[in-house]
Amino acid sequence: MNIKIANDDLGRLNESAYRDAEKMPIYVILDNVRSAQNVGSFFRTMDAFRCEKLVLCGICAQPPHREINKTALGATESVEWEYFEDTIDAVDSLRAKGVKVFAVEQATDSISLDDWTSNADEKIALVFGNEVMGVDQGVIDKCDGCIEIPQFGTKHSLNIAVCAGITIWHIGSTFRSKLTPEP
Repeated sequence: MNIKIANDDLGRLNESAYRDAEKMPIYVILDNVRSAQNVGSFFRTMDAFRCEKLVLCGICAQPPHREINKTALGATESVEWEYFEDTIDAVDSLRAKGVKVFAVEQATDSISLDDWTSNADEKIALVFGNEVMGVDQGVIDKCDGCIEIPQFGTKHSLNIAVCAGITIWHIGSTFRSKLTPEP
């Protein structure tokens, strides 16, 4: 029989230990994401998978923000983040540090997430775009490529927070074994 585990018994890191813990070398760049609640969901997903940094760009809401807090549930205190007015500047900054940058977007010559492979020594940044317009073409032009989640229904896209969870979990499989387990 399965018995639900109480939150206090999950053995999660506290904020201080989290900040010091090794992270998966995954950065996320948000290109003009308009919903503060979606931004909050990214903070929470980044915390859950112990990713390196969240980069907010353009019109993205920034902490402290009431709507972000609704979905982040405190993850704005644990996840490192920074803001750039222009997404291209964020992409250029990470690429200058040796990070490979990929837009998560439906595009010609995109890499299916099913076919994604990476080297465990690489640093990866994923760019997620505006809920209506997606990743700006000028940003895509600066990226090393595009990654696309295969879809089989009638809709053209997934909710951005769902897309992030799927993509980060899948790409994180390359790096998870390198993380020190929780206490």
